[in-house]
Amino acid sequence: MCRWIACSGTPVLLSQILFQPEHSLIDQSLHPRMGAETTNGDGFGIGWCPQDTETADLEFRRIRRDLALAVDPALYAGIEGSNDSDVMFFLALTFGLPEDPPGAVARMAGSVETTAQSHGIGQPLQMTVAVTDGERVWVFRCSSEGRSRSLYVSTKVDALRALHPDVSFPRELSDETRLVVSEPLGDLPGAWKEVPESSYGVVQPGGGVLHRFRPEYSAGSGALW
Repeated sequence: MCRWIACSGTPVLLSQILFQPEHSLIDQSLHPRMGAETTNGDGFGIGWCPQDTETADLEFRRIRRDLALAVDPALYAGIEGSNDSDVMFFLALTFGLPEDPPGAVARMAGSVETTAQSHGIGQPLQMTVAVTDGERVWVFRCSSEGRSRSLYVSTKVDALRALHPDVSFPRELSDETRLVVSEPLGDLPGAWKEVPESSYGVVQPGGGVLHRFRPEYSAGSGALW
C-alpha cells in the first residue's frame, strides 16, 4: 500500500505536509489509519510538474511481461523502474494520456484487468492515481473489488478559512489551492472531502469537478462491463 499527496496552487514547504501535521505523510506511511496493511517498502519519490503519481496492487510479476509488451515501442525505453506504477504509467501514455487523461487511465485499467483475468487472477486492480499537465490535476480512485484505498481532497480554501478563522495555515494559501491526499492531514473538522469509490476528479483553477469512473475494455477483449 502506498500513501501519497498532490498539491495544486500555492507552493508549500515539504515539511508542512511531510512532517508537521498531526497525521503527516510520514506518519501515514508508518501508521495508516485507513489502509488495509502497512506501507510497502519499495521506495519513495518527490516530483514537480509534470511528474505523475500512481499506486496499485496486483500480482504483478505474473503479468508484467504481457503489460510491458502492450506499451508503445517508442515509449518502452523510458521505463526505468521495475514496479507496477511504471508500467501502468507508460500504458496510460500509450493509450493517449496527454490528450485524454480520463480515457487513457480507463483504458489502462481495463488492460490490466483483462490481462490479469487471462492469467486467472481475480480482482487484480487496486489503485489511486494522480496525473497533471501543470494546470489541472486528475485524480482517480478505482479497484476491481469496489473497495479502493482511501483518497481525499481538501475543502476550498475560502471555506476552510471560514470554518477555522484561528488557524493560520489557510491564510497563507491562495483560493485556488487544493490538496489531494491518501488520508487527511490532521483532524480539522470539515477540512477534507472523500473522493467517492469508482470516480475521478479534476482539480483546476475555478473549481473542481467529479465524475464516475470505470475501466474501459478494448473491443474483442471478451471482458464485460
